[in-house]
Amino acid sequence: MILKNQDDGIQREKLGGSGKGKALAFPVTIPDQNGAFVMATRIELEPGASVGYHLHADTEEVYFVMAGEGSYCEENESRQVHAGDVMLCRMGRSHGIENNSGKTLVLGAAIAKRS
Repeated sequence: MILKNQDDGIQREKLGGSGKGKALAFPVTIPDQNGAFVMATRIELEPGASVGYHLHADTEEVYFVMAGEGSYCEENESRQVHAGDVMLCRMGRSHGIENNSGKTLVLGAAIAKRS
């Protein structure tokens, strides 16, 4: 199945509930809820913007850094990430990411439920 991002970005603030700054989100419409994936999107974080630290109580999320760099934090351990890096946050863990560079940070993100 090929799914396409929405062409026009949606201006978002406070991503992850406590994120800072502004971002553009380009959501993907998943035509059914029969599979594991419940959300997929491309996110463009402006310099200084973040997806706030948040818990995945009953889902898992993967980030794919497509362009730029930033600081990824999972379970209070931070690492610098760059284009090409993939981060997986398992169920029951918390994570967030901040664009601490001077260029746009572009992420692919997908959330899956566990059965």
